[in-house]
Amino acid sequence: MSLYHYVAKDLTGKKFIGDVESLDEKALVTTLQGQGLVPVEIRKRNTSRSVIRTFLPSSGVSSSETLGFTRQLSTMISAGLPLTDALVILEKQTKNQNFAHVISEIVADVEGGTSLSAALGRHPKIFDVIYIKLVEAGETGGVLDKVLNKLAESLEKEREFKAKTRGAFIYPAIVVVVMVLVVTIMMIFVIPKLTSLYTEIGAELPLPTKILVAVSNFMRGFWWLLLLLIFGFVYAFRVFAKTERGSQLLSRVVLILPIWGKIRKGLILSQFTRTLGLLIGTGIPIIVALKVVADILASPSYREGIEFAIGRVERGSPLYQPLTANPDFPPIIGQMVRVGEETGKMDEVLGRLSVYFEAESENSIRNLTTALEPVILVVLGLGVGILVISIILPIYNLTSQF
Repeated sequence: MSLYHYVAKDLTGKKFIGDVESLDEKALVTTLQGQGLVPVEIRKRNTSRSVIRTFLPSSGVSSSETLGFTRQLSTMISAGLPLTDALVILEKQTKNQNFAHVISEIVADVEGGTSLSAALGRHPKIFDVIYIKLVEAGETGGVLDKVLNKLAESLEKEREFKAKTRGAFIYPAIVVVVMVLVVTIMMIFVIPKLTSLYTEIGAELPLPTKILVAVSNFMRGFWWLLLLLIFGFVYAFRVFAKTERGSQLLSRVVLILPIWGKIRKGLILSQFTRTLGLLIGTGIPIIVALKVVADILASPSYREGIEFAIGRVERGSPLYQPLTANPDFPPIIGQMVRVGEETGKMDEVLGRLSVYFEAESENSIRNLTTALEPVILVVLGLGVGILVISIILPIYNLTSQF
């Protein structure tokens, strides 16, 4: 096998550039033609093959596209279609050109002798570590179609849960945005006109109106400073959140918040149980599965708890003991994990736990948004009332004098 650099075009004239291993130039030409590409240039490389990234960005691939790819690949492999043929079909069916180019690179890697998991691992922006580990386990156990089917089901559940979570906050978000826009328009366009009117008629401004006029003048005269402060705060917050110390601090602060902390814990526990059950169900050793889960969790507290559990399990303790002793994990996890270990159905037990925590999180989010709606309306009403009183008071004082 030698490494070749190629330049090819498809029927639409789109150019494809890449590096692939092949027996010779003739075999590479056949491979490219099988992918619907016309070779323009083929050059043998003298250096050993390295990991070549696609020239098109790996981002821009939605979760629904990844889900469709996984489900269709599972179906075609279950039907007995060879892996490379299935991948070529998916490449031609994919409408997203970025994703199609990524799949073409995966095809080239697999045809060059690379395993599917290794080929997918070269595109971490699309296929995360969980995806790669599961595919690797499926290849090792000869049950790739079943693993891909389970993975597709997990991706579907995760997408539905995220959609429900986003949908619950749409109405409150719209109300808040409209409220901010109305206040901004009042301050920039309406209040200055009323101020000039009061000045012409010589009305004495009460304290609420003076405060309103001062805020309006500041927003009109120093809007650029206000925007600079807002963007500066957002930028500084994002930079701080990306640091290790900032990420740990913000994560711990969120977990201790009265309402959102409970929701956040439910989301983390749902991800923990669903992912661990999926990994164990495909035959991955529990130590390896726990290490993978620890790497993907965003909460330092739970990562530390899982790392402590890994140490205990490596020394021969059952998993339920460190989970039961850790206050971050509710008692139901320790109890159910113990049942799973004793019955040998850990993956099923963890799957049921993930459904339980997802339902709890959905209920908490629904209750939060239900409580937020009247609070937002009350705040909106108070804000409008203050504006109306501040605007009407000078006119009332003036008519009272007459």
